[in-house]
Amino acid sequence: MSPDHPERAIVADEREAGAKPRDEEIDVFGLTHAGKVRTQNQDHFMLASIHKHVHVLHTSLTEQQRLPLADERLAFIAMVADGVGGGEGGERASATALEVATRYITTSTDCYYRAAAGDEPFLEVLQDAALQCHHAVLEQAQREGHGRTMATTLTLFMGVWPYYYLLQVGDSRYYLYREGQLSQITRDQTMAQDLVDEGVFTRAMADRSRYAHVLSSAIGGQQATPVVTRLRADWHNVHMVCSDGLTKHVSDEQIRDRLATMTSARQVCEQLLQDALDGGGSDNITIIVGRTLPKR
Repeated sequence: MSPDHPERAIVADEREAGAKPRDEEIDVFGLTHAGKVRTQNQDHFMLASIHKHVHVLHTSLTEQQRLPLADERLAFIAMVADGVGGGEGGERASATALEVATRYITTSTDCYYRAAAGDEPFLEVLQDAALQCHHAVLEQAQREGHGRTMATTLTLFMGVWPYYYLLQVGDSRYYLYREGQLSQITRDQTMAQDLVDEGVFTRAMADRSRYAHVLSSAIGGQQATPVVTRLRADWHNVHMVCSDGLTKHVSDEQIRDRLATMTSARQVCEQLLQDALDGGGSDNITIIVGRTLPKR
C-alpha cells in the first residue's frame, strides 16, 4: 500500500480485519410510492437500528467521573411488506406484520449475541417471528371481519455483524450486488415459481404467466412458509430489498447498472423509483438500499 495514501491503508486494514461498521459508516435509505395506477399504497417498510445503552437516572458521580457508556449497535433491520387483499385489508396486514416482527425480535438482547456467534437456534427465532406475524394478521382479519383475504409478504434483512439474516415470506425480494454482479438471493414464493421448480414452466413462461404474482405463501394467507438464510457480512456488499412493484417494470440488468453507478443510497432509490414509474408504475413500489462506506 502506497505511503502517499495512508487513508487507503486504514480502509484496507478495516476490511481485512472484518471490523464492524460504525453507525456513520452505514449508507441506507428507503422509500415507498403508490405508483401511477393504484390510489392506495398497501406497501410498508421499516429501517431500524437496535442499540444497547444504559440510561443513568441518578448518580453521585460528576460528569467528569462518569464511566463512558457506549451506545453499541446490536443489529440493523430493514423490512418490506407488500399487502394483498385489496383496500384497507392489505395495508393493515402489511403494517401489522412490521409491528409484530419488530416487537418480537427486539424482546431479547441475548438473541443478538447468539446471532453474532452464528448460533443456529437464532434461525428459529426469526421463523417464529414470521409465524407470530401470521397469527396476528389472521386474528386481526377475524376480529375486523374482513370477508376477503387480508395478507402480506414479508422480507426482512437483519445485520448482526459478522453475519446477516434474511427472512422471506412471499415475493418481495432481497438482492445482493457485489463486484459488478447482481444476485437475487430470496426465492419468490409464488405459484409460477413453484411450477418452475417442478419443471412445468420455464423461467420465460413463468414471467408471462397469470400465476407470476399469485402467492403460494403469505403472512395471513392460507399458508405461511418462512425461509431464513444466514450469510456472511462483507464491506463490499450492496443490499437491496424491494416489493414487486419495482421488479414488474425494472429488469435485473437495469437494477445492476443503477447500483453499479450509485452515488448514495437515497440517489439510487429515487432513480429506481423513477425507472419503475417510467415503466408503467402499475403497482405500489417500495425500495430499500444499503451499503457500508468506510471512513477514517
